[in-house]
Amino acid sequence: MKYAYPIILSKGKTSVVVYVPDFDINTEGADYADAIEMARDAIGIVGIELQDRGESLPVPTPAGDVKAEDEGDIVSLVDVDFAEYRRQNAQRAVRRNVTLPSWLDYEAEKSGINVSAVLQKALKEELSLR
Repeated sequence: MKYAYPIILSKGKTSVVVYVPDFDINTEGADYADAIEMARDAIGIVGIELQDRGESLPVPTPAGDVKAEDEGDIVSLVDVDFAEYRRQNAQRAVRRNVTLPSWLDYEAEKSGINVSAVLQKALKEELSLR
């Protein structure tokens, strides 16, 4: 489920502060792009926490109903796909069976190599993930 929540961006001396009225939370970023990403992350974290507690997500306020308090503040929208956010940030390990030649498994075990860690690293490199 994807939602677009209004945010208020306020330029500070060294960062951009973001207020998310529907969640009553604040965050900040080094610049506008970073602040928007931090807002998306904050909304995602709080949203899946609400879902995990069996609570409903807030209904997004129409952007036109959100007013900036100070001159220079910017009202914008941030989209969050909560299912995708949960999937990308899940820390739960998934068990997979891997087939290796016995000699390779022997050498890895003899060398104290964590095959799971090596596989994770290789998959991230192959998929160009950080």
